[in-house]
Amino acid sequence: MKNLVGPVSAVAGPIYQLGSKMFNHRYRYLFIGLLALYTFLNTELCNVYHYFDIEIEWYYAFLTILLITGFTWEGNRLLEPFIQQKVQPQRNKWRYLGIFFIAGNIVASLAAIAVVYFIGNVLHGYSWQQNLNPLKLNIIYVSLVNLFFHLVNAIFFFFREYRTQWMEAEELRRSSTQAELEMVKSQINPHFLFNNLNVLSGMVIKDNPEANKFIEEFSKVYRYILSNQQKELVELRSELDFIQPYIFLLKKRFDKGLVIDINVADRYKNLYVVPAALQMLIENAIKHNVVSQHKPLHIDIHSNGNETLVVKNNLQPRTVNEPSSRIGLQNIRRRYEIVSGREVEIKKSTTDFEVTLPLLNLN
Repeated sequence: MKNLVGPVSAVAGPIYQLGSKMFNHRYRYLFIGLLALYTFLNTELCNVYHYFDIEIEWYYAFLTILLITGFTWEGNRLLEPFIQQKVQPQRNKWRYLGIFFIAGNIVASLAAIAVVYFIGNVLHGYSWQQNLNPLKLNIIYVSLVNLFFHLVNAIFFFFREYRTQWMEAEELRRSSTQAELEMVKSQINPHFLFNNLNVLSGMVIKDNPEANKFIEEFSKVYRYILSNQQKELVELRSELDFIQPYIFLLKKRFDKGLVIDINVADRYKNLYVVPAALQMLIENAIKHNVVSQHKPLHIDIHSNGNETLVVKNNLQPRTVNEPSSRIGLQNIRRRYEIVSGREVEIKKSTTDFEVTLPLLNLN
């Protein structure tokens, strides 16, 4: 999938709320207890307290490890949403994970100091000199356990992001298939169609040049759709070139009942849109509005200064709408959402209907 430059919409937000799945795990207190017990058993097995001349009852030693482990986990759990607000994971994953780890280490160290002070100075009446070795050991322990937590959290983070992107790719393929069905409903044998159009063109060229022109423009439209239907994005310049023969076909059908104005600055024409988006929006406007010489349908396509393309039409709803699959507009929105994370804006007033498409840069 292509990487795109531009704001990521709120739709993509859940992708990056991944670490919370680890620190908010429903069995977290069981994990804390088991890890504390495992650590305590190892300290007893290695005679750590004897070698470092630490006098402490076994239950206080276990309580110290349990409290420090619990405070480290819970401190990270409470820190995570705050860090996500300050450092957005979608903009820089490694910076987010690094700052989160450092902040977690600070909180964990403070927790270790507080617990050692409470167990040693308050409960046992030890001096700070007597508590120095326990404090050193627990600072080392808490830094290691915090590192372990964040390594597991990073694995959760990247695994869930990979899975989400894979699911988005699958969704994009399904959306592309829907778009193909919407754009080309007669794609059984395109070569057969083109060959017969050529024959028909040869038959009418002498008697009716206008019919020949119509066939040529229709061929251009069909060829563009076939050649771009598998692409995620196309250059706006290509899309605008394609829309001209499409407009020609519509003008032959509606004559003065349809007015389409296009005003797009050259500097935007090397940006990208989803294929056939303009065709779908024009078709959508025609499908749902009256188009006649007495009530012309005006469609305005223009670029904005904020790298967007606006497609706007006056509202004159049909009394009886044509049957609609509702695939077109929904498909455009979903494809933009998956490919770039950006939203297609839709505005409807009493007089106008307006759709704003993001214009995308490729890395």
